[in-house]
Amino acid sequence: MHAHDDIRIGTVVPAHEHAAAVIARLLPLGFETFQLSFGRTVGSFDLDRLAGGIRAAFAAHTPPDGVPRRISCLGVYGNPLVSPETVADWERLIDTASRFGCDLVAGFTGRIPGRPVPESLPRFAEVFGPLARRAEERGVRLAFENCDKRGTWDSGDWNIAHAPNAWDAIFAAVESPAIGLQWEPCHQLASLVEPLPQLRKYASRIWHIHGKDATVRWDVIREHGLRGGVPYVQHRTPGFGDTRWTDVVSVLREAGWRGSIDIEGFHDPVYRDVLETTGQVAALAYLKRCRGGEFVANVW
Repeated sequence: MHAHDDIRIGTVVPAHEHAAAVIARLLPLGFETFQLSFGRTVGSFDLDRLAGGIRAAFAAHTPPDGVPRRISCLGVYGNPLVSPETVADWERLIDTASRFGCDLVAGFTGRIPGRPVPESLPRFAEVFGPLARRAEERGVRLAFENCDKRGTWDSGDWNIAHAPNAWDAIFAAVESPAIGLQWEPCHQLASLVEPLPQLRKYASRIWHIHGKDATVRWDVIREHGLRGGVPYVQHRTPGFGDTRWTDVVSVLREAGWRGSIDIEGFHDPVYRDVLETTGQVAALAYLKRCRGGEFVANVW
């Protein structure tokens, strides 16, 4: 190992015409990787121009640890089970990922709106069977975010990949080595799930991690319950929530995991607006400490 090149720490950058300039300003702050997120649709975005601008930003930066900075993931978060446009977005990102020096595309599995999770599985197989084959042919992996989008097992609008039973079902529906997860502890804590046991179980199928945490307001739950109309979870930047990220990194390294933890900002109720970059840089420093601090070459 040279430096901390097994687990890199970065951030999620919204994909827009100024994304390359934003990355150029973030690089001196110490971010090591970047997920580009296209929101719900790629649309008519000029991907070649964006990729060229980002390559230029990387070329102009000299990383202090000698490890090249890179794009870790491309993401689009529409509903591919009901939207042909979202399927086309997945196809386009799979086809162009290599231009970004990237081998990972992430998003939601999608969902048949208003129906239980099992009823979405046949359509999932119809959509992602061909997408998985396309990805395999191009050396690309597909990662499904574990956000429930306020859905449950029985009903929802956007995503079925929010619980272990659903993960097992989608892995069985499309048996492909290209298919895995984009995981974060926040969404599990929001469902009152302890994240670490499932991280240990599914580490080999997790391709990317969002650096987003949560604070569970147990005082609110005890007074109002889960359906009392009072928010009981806050989405937090790492270092300000309930997760011990030292344990997350330890579990990942015990599993031999390699990849990126990219901070998913713009959610923290405190470190937002004028404090957004302050919070993200604090989270970057915190996650680097959880990774073991400054890398020191072994003297033994």
